[in-house]
Amino acid sequence: MTDPNEISTLQASFRGALSTADSLAALKDRIESLDPGADVSESDLEELARVTAAHAIASAALRGFVTTMRARRGVGAAQP
Repeated sequence: MTDPNEISTLQASFRGALSTADSLAALKDRIESLDPGADVSESDLEELARVTAAHAIASAALRGFVTTMRARRGVGAAQP
């Protein structure tokens, strides 16, 4: 039997990872247009640090939850 809370949590975690991926994608044009001969502004670096950290955390949370789901089902060995 499925656990509706588990499915809801999976969906929310997945949406969180997608949201942070969208935030990362929103920076694409700005990053692609950087001048290789110029320095990157402090504000750009701060925004990149914020967005990439959020994406890493959301992705790690999703991966951890999926790993837990698999372990609970006896699929594969639980990995960090």
